[in-house]
Amino acid sequence: MKNVLASIGVGNANVDTVLSSTTVTPGETVNAEVHIDGGSAEQEIGAIRFEIETQYATEEGYEETDVDRFTLTEDLTIEPGQEETRSVEIDVPYGAPVTLGNVDVWVETELDIDWAVDPEDKDYLDVQPTPRLQAVFDAMDELGFSFRTAECEADPYDRYGSGQRFIQEFEFTPQAGPFRGDLDEVELVARESADELTLFVEIDRRGGLLSEMADTDESKTSLTIRDADAATIREDLQRVLEKHA
Repeated sequence: MKNVLASIGVGNANVDTVLSSTTVTPGETVNAEVHIDGGSAEQEIGAIRFEIETQYATEEGYEETDVDRFTLTEDLTIEPGQEETRSVEIDVPYGAPVTLGNVDVWVETELDIDWAVDPEDKDYLDVQPTPRLQAVFDAMDELGFSFRTAECEADPYDRYGSGQRFIQEFEFTPQAGPFRGDLDEVELVARESADELTLFVEIDRRGGLLSEMADTDESKTSLTIRDADAATIREDLQRVLEKHA
């Protein structure tokens, strides 16, 4: 009877992943320990799956998606009441969105148990900007822009080459500086790798109704950032914004 109950999740094994830190940066590795507590019956665990997940906005609402996933394949028999711990390294991908605005990111751990409700554990992450992206934010601040919001949005056609079904967009409005009165907002999309950050820039100029209806008040461009130097990035951004203001 215990085996039958375990197969439907009653008296099943439990899993708890403990991260060395929940504050992370894309591109770094986080150490973790996976604690498994046996249930009321012997159970065979075929694998331990890890998924880094987020959610993005669609026309129908929000949809969850994997940013990255990997599997620790190690057959393991858990006896009733037995405690097991496995150490693992979790690589935070560059595609992980920054947890600003309405954005959540979490690690989900799942035990693969045949004929059973797979036990799961969910740990939220505080994803901080990389040095390059933080330098972009600092440069925008120095140019008089105020951060408005960040949102993950559907990108079904992979327009930005991220390889994901979504992009993260950062919105800024000019509150001071040379672009106040000329621009409505600036939207940024960052695609980063270990070597560089490609910054896609959409500039919304302050225009009349006719220009807004014709979409002539919007311009799109991009620039490549290799060094986390806010002064250089500020100069590059200012040059781009002046060209399209």
